[in-house]
Amino acid sequence: MIFTKEIEIGGEKLSIETGRYAKQSNGAVMVRYGDTMVLVTAVASGAREDIDYFPLSVEYRERAFAAGKFPGGFFKREGRPTEKEILSGRLIDRPIRPLFPKSYNNDTQIAAFVYSYDGNYDADVVAAVGASAALVISDIPFLEPIGEVRVGRVDGNFIINPSNKELLVSDMDIVVAGTLDSIMMVEGETKEISEQDLLEALKAAQVAIKKIIEMQNELAAECGKAKRDVVEKTFDPELLEAVNGLAKDKFAEIVSSVLAKEERSAKNSELTENVLEQLSEKFPDQTSVIKEILHDIEKELMRKQILEKGTRLDGRNLTQVRPINIEVGLLPRTHASSLFTRGETQSLTTLTLGTKGDEQIIDGLQEEVKKRFLLHYNFPPFSVGETGRYGGTGRREIGHGNLAERALKYIVPMEENFPYIIRLNSDILESNGSSSMATVCAGSLALMDGGVPVKCAIAGIAMGLVKENDSFAILTDILGNEDHLGDMDFKVAGSDKGITAIQMDIKIQGISYEIMEKALAQAKEGRLHILNVMNQTISESRESISPLAPSLLFTRISPDKIGTLIGSGGKTIQGIQKEFKVEIYIEEDGSVSIAGTDSVLAQKAKEYIKTLTTDPEVGKNYNGKVIKIMEFGAFVEILPGVQGLLHISQIDNKRIKDVKEVLNEGDMVQVQLLKIENGKMSLSRKVLLKEDTEEEKQ
Repeated sequence: MIFTKEIEIGGEKLSIETGRYAKQSNGAVMVRYGDTMVLVTAVASGAREDIDYFPLSVEYRERAFAAGKFPGGFFKREGRPTEKEILSGRLIDRPIRPLFPKSYNNDTQIAAFVYSYDGNYDADVVAAVGASAALVISDIPFLEPIGEVRVGRVDGNFIINPSNKELLVSDMDIVVAGTLDSIMMVEGETKEISEQDLLEALKAAQVAIKKIIEMQNELAAECGKAKRDVVEKTFDPELLEAVNGLAKDKFAEIVSSVLAKEERSAKNSELTENVLEQLSEKFPDQTSVIKEILHDIEKELMRKQILEKGTRLDGRNLTQVRPINIEVGLLPRTHASSLFTRGETQSLTTLTLGTKGDEQIIDGLQEEVKKRFLLHYNFPPFSVGETGRYGGTGRREIGHGNLAERALKYIVPMEENFPYIIRLNSDILESNGSSSMATVCAGSLALMDGGVPVKCAIAGIAMGLVKENDSFAILTDILGNEDHLGDMDFKVAGSDKGITAIQMDIKIQGISYEIMEKALAQAKEGRLHILNVMNQTISESRESISPLAPSLLFTRISPDKIGTLIGSGGKTIQGIQKEFKVEIYIEEDGSVSIAGTDSVLAQKAKEYIKTLTTDPEVGKNYNGKVIKIMEFGAFVEILPGVQGLLHISQIDNKRIKDVKEVLNEGDMVQVQLLKIENGKMSLSRKVLLKEDTEEEKQ
């Protein structure tokens, strides 16, 4: 039997259908918004006793046929997920992950496939709604449904699920997920909007989210399955008492001590080993359970200290930012570099300036676009003192890099003002919390160090939360442990005027607007503090780019001369590139960019191109090369590939019998273009000789 529910959101019909597709899944829905359709399935296996984490995986895939396209590449079929697909999957994963019971540890997988795409609305938020609906109607334990929407603002008016065209003129692009009365996730970019404007956007989103959730509840009431029982995890009271007796007082001492990350880790490990050793005989084969109890003791004590004393693991109060150290220009052969260290988190970021050929081509369901600002984030294992495998870029690295890129792209100059392709690369050399926001700061500094004419400096900061019942504390510039043991990771980046990027993830069942408002205000104070420290090192872009960066020159030719510049089989343009050691890029409108490491040769290439593509003008003088001698005159190349006839009667003032009396092949000769008839050009040397004679007489 097929069940369908539909509502109107943002001026389009949103519908959820179940019972037609993928009926062997625990839950499956086809979600439609406009003509975009996404099939989302939820499947869970049996409970796993061998793990102490929740094994949730989310896969989001865009099928090229959904937009009537063939996949790119040699094989013409979809392969590994693109960055866009990975980022969209994260927008589904993050808001639903906190909404499973704590004791639930079954392998659970959400799979979302875009089957139809209308080109107007991104399918990511549609897929997130589908994930929630599939879970709600399934037998998989899920605490409550979520809704997810995109928010834009055009001419001061909020738009729910704006179209791609509307986003081009919007001053914000924010994805918001929430439950009936709480916010679960926020992510997006804005153009220096205020904290108050962001809160208003979240409130506008919540109105639509409630409608989406009510629709899911109605669907579940008609066709939802009974939920599986989840056995709450309990500990042996005797074991619990023994572990607390051995560890609680010692953990309290460690938690209240101001220690560096490695020192704290070493003391925790020492205490853990000591407890395990003392309890090994009485409680054999309980290692994982004892470690879990110890983890809970540390978490309880840390949170209690923050809530009751306002003191954190490193001795700071709730609003303090860790010490910051900044250096720029450390790497001699890069186009710019910066080293940003905040506490025990450090980013070494480099700037590379490239040419048109370095643009990244993005090919997906939407029209192909070229990307001229790229930020890459890398998190090597040594940054946290560990060994590990060096493979491809991980999902976390892609997500963190995308957030930093969105924070900084607002200040990157337009192509017409700064035509270089820009790449920032952030390597995290140390990590103890908020490395993505360190990347934002380091990236802003590197742009200025490299002479990129940015609008202003951008800084980022991560906020945390500890909440117990009605008591809560907002933490500025969180440590790794505060992220791990706390309830929120709230990253805010921006200038002194407003926010440019935001990302909020929580680990509890939603937060209130009161907490959001306080966190935003506290984040602004921290951001302004960091910006002040950054400006003391470098407050504006350097006057010039690095001499190691490519020299980039521009000219414009008539579009009908593009063929002349390229030449037969590309011979002409290849010859120019080889002779002048440059790279040349031609646009359809006749725009030509010339890039080379030698500015003198690049300038010569530009002059040559101008000459090559210039139409000959009657009455104009040219310095030409004699190409061929004939009995009746000489053929002279006055422009690259353009020849005219210098008749024997026009060679000299006096009568000559043989052209070779005056000229030889290869000679350079000054001539004037007398006329053009039927595409043939007549030249004169005699005219210029007469002018010289008259000047001598005077």
